[in-house]
Amino acid sequence: MLNTMTRRVTGLCLALVLTLVAGCSGLAPQPRELTEAEVAALEERVRGRWQALIARDFEAAYDYASPNYRAVFSKGMFIRNFSYTLDWQLTAVEVLAYDAEAAVASVAVRVMSKSTKQTAVSAQFGFVPSTIRERWVSIDGEWWHSANG
Repeated sequence: MLNTMTRRVTGLCLALVLTLVAGCSGLAPQPRELTEAEVAALEERVRGRWQALIARDFEAAYDYASPNYRAVFSKGMFIRNFSYTLDWQLTAVEVLAYDAEAAVASVAVRVMSKSTKQTAVSAQFGFVPSTIRERWVSIDGEWWHSANG
C-alpha cells in the first residue's frame, strides 16, 4: 500500500512539474528596450527626414519612407502631399515607445510652424509650436518612416 501511495505522489509531483514547465514556456518575453545607439540612430533618421522637409527637399524626404510605402506610392504622389505655405523649425525629437515584437517605435517630433502667407491673422501668431507623433519601423536594422502612424 505504501508503494502504491508513493507512486501516486511521485506521479502527481511529476505532473505538477510538467504543468509548471509548460505554463512558463508560454510566458511572453520581457519587452526589449532600445539601446542608446539604436535610439541615436532612430533620432538621426527622424532629424534627417525633417531637415529635408524643412528644406522643402521632398524628394530626399521620400527616401525616408518605408519600402512598403514606396512600393505603392510614387515619388510624385508623395511630393504632391506637401504645401509650400508653411515654414517649419525642428525643436526636439523624442522616442516615446518601442514595440520590439513589431519593430516599431513611436516618436514625438516637436516643431514650430509659421505660415509663409502673411495675413493679418497669421502675422499675429508667428511661429506656433506643435507636436507630431510619428511611427518608425525598423527593417534589417534601418529605420523607416511609416505613413500609417
